[in-house]
Amino acid sequence: MHQVYNTSGTCSVQLEFDIDENGLIHNIKYLGGCDGNLKAIGLLAEGKKASEIADTLEGLRCGFKQTSCGDQLSKAIRQAGF
Repeated sequence: MHQVYNTSGTCSVQLEFDIDENGLIHNIKYLGGCDGNLKAIGLLAEGKKASEIADTLEGLRCGFKQTSCGDQLSKAIRQAGF
């Protein structure tokens, strides 16, 4: 299942990812934001359970912001039902 999520409160503006039939996350790509850090999130999360990634990243903040790109991925995964 391919997901597109418009982020809020971060330097990135959108993210895309796939969740397979086993609930594993693949192909995370962000539009905008800190390129190296966001590629790292994608590589570290690749092939892991979407629900575990959401649990791990949920609530992370970036500096003074109330959210982060990782937290936004968590929200996107939750919106997808995981």
